[in-house]
Amino acid sequence: MSPSHIAGAVAGGIAALGALGAAGAGNALYDFALNPRSKRSMVAMIHAGAAKGVETSPFTGNPQRAEALAWYREARRDVSIPAVDGGGLPGWYVLAEGARFDTGADGVPRRAADDGAGHAYAIICHGYAGDPCDMAVECRLAHCMGASIVTPAARGHERNAGRDIAMGWLDARDLVRWCERVVAFDPEARIALFGVSMGGAEVMMAAGLGLPRQVRCIIEDCGYTSVWDEFAFQMGNTLHLPVSPLLDLANVACRRRAGWDFKQASAVEALARATVPMLFIHGDADAFVPFWMHGKVFEACASPVKEQLVVAGAGHALSSVTDPDRYYGTIRRFLTEHLLS
Repeated sequence: MSPSHIAGAVAGGIAALGALGAAGAGNALYDFALNPRSKRSMVAMIHAGAAKGVETSPFTGNPQRAEALAWYREARRDVSIPAVDGGGLPGWYVLAEGARFDTGADGVPRRAADDGAGHAYAIICHGYAGDPCDMAVECRLAHCMGASIVTPAARGHERNAGRDIAMGWLDARDLVRWCERVVAFDPEARIALFGVSMGGAEVMMAAGLGLPRQVRCIIEDCGYTSVWDEFAFQMGNTLHLPVSPLLDLANVACRRRAGWDFKQASAVEALARATVPMLFIHGDADAFVPFWMHGKVFEACASPVKEQLVVAGAGHALSSVTDPDRYYGTIRRFLTEHLLS
């Protein structure tokens, strides 16, 4: 369904049915943004190449990505952890070169004490409408630096598609549990968190949640200030609908159906409690998560060590292909300083 069809259905429902139409409009917008099983969704638009501000061809056509993707698919292994709200949270891992398991008498797998490998880990989080494979280049980079890799599937995505999308908010709480699983596996772990787009918002939100002390640094690329702000932007940019009262109605539907609030899901508020070194990346030509959000999150970050990288001319999540030498060089240097040293 096109944005104009969504807009017409929402507006028509309100005009025709009053309060009942308003509730229907809220549910329609919730399904459009957060229900990955809906055919009338933003996810479907992105996959069809019809979402304004999202250009995937420079990313998918990158030969470096094709090579990294082949490596990642061959090297990855399945892993899952229990979710607070029931069921499992699936993901993938790749151990560092030389690292190996040592399952004790209790049957719990742990790092072998004598394997000789380092204790660096990178938990890498993908974006909206994507999956862990999207992060193959970043996974290979960190792995070549000696880190073990964990790539969770966000709620509503890949093997986690049975859940509704949570825009990084509930995923941030899941991320704390992923960190705890890594620490249980290797108490000497040194952990970096890295996320792009929705994954960027996820790692920023996690920064305010009391992460384990083993988390040493966080890298975010083009994450949004809050779910409310991002949806408000998309209401005009994609759907050409007024924010008020429609986004309020969608927020009511989200609180009722998923138990969380768009305004509560704020990276800005979480970053006020950040303590670990952080690197903020954004392209100044981003038309999906607007560039002004970069300044807001960077300013909000309370960490005593914070850096920013602005990539001129880069669209949404395309900083890595617009200026790869500067992008990956900055990430290597940041991880060397804050994860590996």
